[in-house]
Amino acid sequence: MSRTRRAWNTKSTWVAGVALAGVLLFTGYAVIGGDEKGAAEPAAGPSPGSAGSAPGAAAPTYLPPQDWTEPQRWVALPRGQRTDEHSNAVGFPHSTEGAVAMMVLSSNISVGEGRTTADEKTRLFTAYAGKNERTPANLEKVRQKAAESDAALAKEMGVAPGGRLPQGMYLRVHAIGYKVIKKSDDEVSVWVLTRSMQKNGEMAKETGGYAVSVVAAQWQEGDWKQTMDATVRAQSDAAGQAQPEAVAPGDEAFNSAGWTAIREAS
Repeated sequence: MSRTRRAWNTKSTWVAGVALAGVLLFTGYAVIGGDEKGAAEPAAGPSPGSAGSAPGAAAPTYLPPQDWTEPQRWVALPRGQRTDEHSNAVGFPHSTEGAVAMMVLSSNISVGEGRTTADEKTRLFTAYAGKNERTPANLEKVRQKAAESDAALAKEMGVAPGGRLPQGMYLRVHAIGYKVIKKSDDEVSVWVLTRSMQKNGEMAKETGGYAVSVVAAQWQEGDWKQTMDATVRAQSDAAGQAQPEAVAPGDEAFNSAGWTAIREAS
């Protein structure tokens, strides 16, 4: 499959990173992706530790390989047994893949006309935060952080905060791979590879990038939840490991980085 060199799009990727930071419940993030011309032709970013690991930093261009290399590891993650009042899947199997399934869903968002980061963050928090974290005070903090992301997005779109976004505008973040950091029967931590795609209007070009984040799940109340305690332990464990490179599936480096590609369940 033919692919072309693409440069880092600082502004759009930074905003995508802000939105991603607003969605991840209890973890930091690193925007390390490149500009993309279209969803069918994914680009990949520089390795962690480069200039691209900080939001808004410049990064070198990236030349994806000419030929597709099949990912060596694929997974079709289990679905939740039911949905909550906000249509979030819950009730995942008490297994490593069940934990990953929850963490993947908690990393996915779609922002656009009629749907804000605050809407998405509130939805995810109520579904996947642990019992000790689900307090009114924490929910307010979540909404405030998400509002900052929405304000940044509105500024880039050239509209006032809370104003109507351009028709056809969207920002989508989707988990495409993961790598286990540590696992036990009741706690699992992973690196999650997400892809963000942004289009600023009907006639605008689609751009995008990648982010690598640390996410943790703890078995609680008969389901997998994200907790501060598990997240702190995950970040400590991750600090002792090399962060996997952010590269697209189809790149040979995706395999050498140890990623498992996520296949949509049928």
